[in-house]
Amino acid sequence: MSLKKYEDYYVEEVLPKDHFLFASESVGEGHPDKLCDQISDAVLDACLKEDPNAKVACESTAKGNKFMILGEITLSKPINYEEIVRNAVKAAGFVGKEKGLDYKDIDIRVVVERQAPEIANAVHVKKTEEEQGAGDQGLMFGYASNEWDKETLMPLTHYLAGRLCERLSEMRNSKELSWLRPDCKSQVTIEYKKEGGKVIPLRVHSILISAQHDPDVTVDILRREITEKVIKAVIPEKYLDERTSFLVNPSKSFVTGGPVADAGLTGRKIIVDTYGGWAPHGGGAFSGKDPSKVDRSAAYYCRYVAKSLVHAGLCDRVLVQVSYAIGMADPLSIYVDSYGTASGGRTDTDLLGIVKRNFNFRPGEIIRQLDLKRPIYQLSLIHISEPTRQAEISYAVFCLKKKKKKKKQKKKKKKKN
Repeated sequence: MSLKKYEDYYVEEVLPKDHFLFASESVGEGHPDKLCDQISDAVLDACLKEDPNAKVACESTAKGNKFMILGEITLSKPINYEEIVRNAVKAAGFVGKEKGLDYKDIDIRVVVERQAPEIANAVHVKKTEEEQGAGDQGLMFGYASNEWDKETLMPLTHYLAGRLCERLSEMRNSKELSWLRPDCKSQVTIEYKKEGGKVIPLRVHSILISAQHDPDVTVDILRREITEKVIKAVIPEKYLDERTSFLVNPSKSFVTGGPVADAGLTGRKIIVDTYGGWAPHGGGAFSGKDPSKVDRSAAYYCRYVAKSLVHAGLCDRVLVQVSYAIGMADPLSIYVDSYGTASGGRTDTDLLGIVKRNFNFRPGEIIRQLDLKRPIYQLSLIHISEPTRQAEISYAVFCLKKKKKKKKQKKKKKKKN
């Protein structure tokens, strides 16, 4: 039994057997935590532009107009931290007091030191790329599911929640909805059906959006415009029915947002950054960390591996876990769970064997394969997506290599015959 929430009352709803409701949320670039993520990644990108081998662990925090970046950074050239912070706040849309915050009028404090020598010596000093160790201990996860498409292989709840926030940003930046401000949140709940280990999305149960806005727009206009130009533009019509709930700004007024309304901190949106709650999380945030930190790079690689397994038709849905010890190149463990969806009579043990034969989880090799020393990290609100695009390229290369091997094998057979 589930509860279907309307604006001011609940209705009990009985779901058929093997049906369930699942929700994922997302946030926009003006959300205080996501703003801090973007600041940390703007610092990282600036460091990588100057020095691709920079070692960066940058945290950010914000409240009101006061911002602080702190952490450990080692690079060959100095950078202008204050300028980077202001540009990131500006890019998020806080361009004047009429938008709730002015990037020109923020107070910035920088507390940054070099990476500890003990960590550097354990991880990368006097080591080749192949020998480079993990930047810390930890466990990372990757997930993929073909529940609704064959390309993104993302959970539908997570994908739609992210697209809603992206659409709000598009409408704000194009000025089509000029009264929107940068802060926003979304949440999508979908009714799924279980078929063995597969999950099949049937219908959107409810859509929740909270969007920061100018004080002079009415609630009725805001709800109508967001429903028509955001929700209906993003959610495929086949998933909407007469029972779908549209909850737009249930608090009605949302004028004050961003770090003025709530304190922000790097790394507090790790579920938004990954799979919307469908997969476990090792706990390590991504933002502000260079790729020597396996919290980030190995999580991207696990996604690459999971996506490759599903894309190749070896399973419909899969979870991949890897674990490391600081300073050691080889992982301590690799785990694969296909939820019983492995194809061709294969088992998870068979899939694990395929993974071990075809993928190299050493940190230096991950960085090389996914080309992670590029300054790409501020580009995406949902972190897994930009390296996922790179993984699609890498996966295509992976498939090409397999095709070349098959062609060589066929040629050898012809010669023998």
